[in-house]
Amino acid sequence: MPKLKSKSGAKKRFRTTASGKVRANFAKKRHNLRKRTQKMKRNSRGTQILAAADARIVKTYLPYA
Repeated sequence: MPKLKSKSGAKKRFRTTASGKVRANFAKKRHNLRKRTQKMKRNSRGTQILAAADARIVKTYLPYA
């Protein structure tokens, strides 16, 4: 069986933790930040663990993750 290709967009956006969960960056942090509250910007630092339903989709894009 040949090697499976990963989606290159997913390679750049998602990582897996040691336990197999999927980590991603927070959305809505690129522009128009003057509209966002300071609390929203502060809580959106770093990364988040994706919900199980979303993680299942992402794992299909990354066969070897």
